[in-house]
Amino acid sequence: MTRSRITAVGLMAAAALTVTGCTAADAPSDGPVTITFWGSYGNGGNSTQQDALNELLIPAFEAEHPDIHVEYVDIPYDSLLQKLTTSAAGEELPDLVRADLGWVPQFAELGVLVPLSQEMEDFDELADATYPGVLATNLYEGEYYGLPLDTNTRVMVSNQAALDAAGLSAPPATFDELRSLGDAVKGTGTFAFAENKLQAWNIMPWIWSAGGDIADPDLTTSTGYLDSDESVAGIQLLVDLYVQDAVPNLIIGNEGATATSDGLPGGQYATILDGPWMRGVWSGQYPDFDPVYSTVPAGDGGSVSVVGGEDIVLTQSSENKEAAMEFIRFTQSEQFQIEMVKTGQMTVIPEFAAQQNEIEPFYATFATQLETAKNRLAIPDASKVDAILQEELLPAFEGTISVKEALANAAAAIDPLLPGAK
Repeated sequence: MTRSRITAVGLMAAAALTVTGCTAADAPSDGPVTITFWGSYGNGGNSTQQDALNELLIPAFEAEHPDIHVEYVDIPYDSLLQKLTTSAAGEELPDLVRADLGWVPQFAELGVLVPLSQEMEDFDELADATYPGVLATNLYEGEYYGLPLDTNTRVMVSNQAALDAAGLSAPPATFDELRSLGDAVKGTGTFAFAENKLQAWNIMPWIWSAGGDIADPDLTTSTGYLDSDESVAGIQLLVDLYVQDAVPNLIIGNEGATATSDGLPGGQYATILDGPWMRGVWSGQYPDFDPVYSTVPAGDGGSVSVVGGEDIVLTQSSENKEAAMEFIRFTQSEQFQIEMVKTGQMTVIPEFAAQQNEIEPFYATFATQLETAKNRLAIPDASKVDAILQEELLPAFEGTISVKEALANAAAAIDPLLPGAK
């Protein structure tokens, strides 16, 4: 529908959107329509976010858009990917999906998502308002297939009592300070740092902070990047700490080791990397634990972490794409973003970070980290990359090959998975 055909009601809605920070609406031309929206806001029985969506945000959107009805369907996270896969095969996808950011390239490759960078006239304006690292989760083969909806990242979380015992008044801020912590905890029964696995979510903050990367920007090769001297420096730090018994064997997959969620508050681990969701876990299980949050220790590449979160995508199955895109615009508004902040979600828009931090000061460190945080490989075979990293880096920690050789082996296995290499 063109702007010249916008009804009087549509004009009123467009005016209201301007107030809430959205662009003008293209209201549906053939009377009221219903758009369906699948997500996992209520996952785990926590109704706070789902209630905010159903009781506040969707009614607010519908009041501004009386010709658009939004039907939200909550699906447990563990079931959502399978349901999306099945529905894609049957061409029965909803209009909109709140998708884990790792799923976007997978469904983009299947051709079931609308490239918003082609179809939304104001996409660039909306995209430019978001964190670059979070926006990048929607990029696949030169087009953006969604917009960020909510986000998170990993920062260093410390046990101050463990740091005090090691003679440190503050968390390590650099690679060198983390090495010093490793020396300081010798013989104390405390590990300087703990990590769960060797997958991209776990190791990329160290590679990026050392100045390395997993592939070139055009995703044509991993060789030459993952095995660069900078990338080697990031992994070498972890291997050195592991060898001197300052990192537990949890990092190489010992399932019998104490989990980071228990080892940090228990004082076995002085530091870990983790996300904002852990505060709620610890407040219930370890009410006396007071975690200390700081940015990832900086190397030659700065302090760089990894982004997580969800994107909102529009499917090719939608028969009401204009109406669905109007709801996408609403999700980028101050009203939507800040209401979700109140439920525990982090905003994807830096302009709202100060307001977010006033509501919940705890988020300040995460917001700072998001300014430099990066996305993992946005490719359909991302899960295979994780398996490769876990398998190929293990020998370096066991001391049977060098870090350089392990990363070269991993890079060679990742190369054929990159879309630019095909």
